[in-house]
Amino acid sequence: MANQNRDSRLREHLANERTFLAWLRTSIALIGFGLAIARFGLFLRQPQMTKSQQIFQNHPVFNSENLGLCLVIFGLVFIGLAAWRYNKVFWQIERADYRTNRFLIYFLLGIVMFIGVLTIPLLLIR
Repeated sequence: MANQNRDSRLREHLANERTFLAWLRTSIALIGFGLAIARFGLFLRQPQMTKSQQIFQNHPVFNSENLGLCLVIFGLVFIGLAAWRYNKVFWQIERADYRTNRFLIYFLLGIVMFIGVLTIPLLLIR
């Protein structure tokens, strides 16, 4: 019986680590998308700058550079939240009192959806 309990706990810890790695992959993707979006905005302005020799004026707040920066910051926050959640679940597994908490999932889902909605005008403006 003790061996079954040990194997079960081991499986739970391994599942927790896989979940942490999935969060880590997601945060790396957000950071990569943020960098790509920020640099893509500069790439789009480059041909216009060479033709007219003047800098293209875009919205001072709502532009691709700021959206990219938001994604990078959110990716970094996501890494911190992933580490915090991993540690929390680790100790819950050790104490055998794991309880699911979907608030963090819905919170992060809302933020990602909000940032996704912010990209729509950038696509329509171009």
